[in-house]
Formats: sequence, C-alpha cells, structure tokens
Amino acid sequence: MTRSRAQDMNVCGVTAAIAVIDGKWKTTLLWLLESGPWRPGELLRRLPGLSEKVLTQTLREMEGDGLVHRQVYDERPLRTEYSLTPFGRDLAKALEPLADWGHRRLERLAAARQVS
Repeated sequence: MTRSRAQDMNVCGVTAAIAVIDGKWKTTLLWLLESGPWRPGELLRRLPGLSEKVLTQTLREMEGDGLVHRQVYDERPLRTEYSLTPFGRDLAKALEPLADWGHRRLERLAAARQVS
C-alpha cells in the first residue's frame, strides 16, 4: 500500500487505518512506545534487523501521521525521545482486538501443527 493511501479521502476507514500502520516496523514501534518514551538507540537495540535509516524514516512517517511525538532536549549531548501522542494511543487501543484475534489465530495454527 502506498503512503498516498493514508491521506486518500475516498477509501474506507479500514484502508485509511491500515495505510497508517502499513510497514514492517510500525506496529512493533506502536507496541513499544505504549510503555512510555524511548530513545532511538534504545529502539535500535530492542529491534535487531532495524537500521537507523529505516527507524528514522518510520518514526518521521508516524510523526507526520500524528501518532508519535518527538521531543529533543536542549542538553549536551543532545537527547531525543519518542512517545505516543493521544492519537497514537487511540490507534493502539483500536488495534487491541485485532492483536487478540491474531494471538487466537496463532494458537489455532500451533494446535493444528500438533495434530498433524
């Protein structure tokens, strides 16, 4: 799905929501940021395989969509933290039933493998 779908007024609400969370890392970042503010280095350490470039790009997209707040502290060395906005928390809450469904699906797949 392209980023332009996230701002297309002629799509259904589900498509508009999925366009905002589309991508490999966004749902994981939402999940981590629910626990409080994180520094970029902490996120990189927590998510092996995520490059600094992709993290920066993903957080900027999430910030542009109003999900994430970027706080830069005027101290040396500079310190930056990312946290969820109230709008981002709303999205995380809306995704909870979908996450529950996903866990039930994984349990069914595991049970089916045991039977096979």
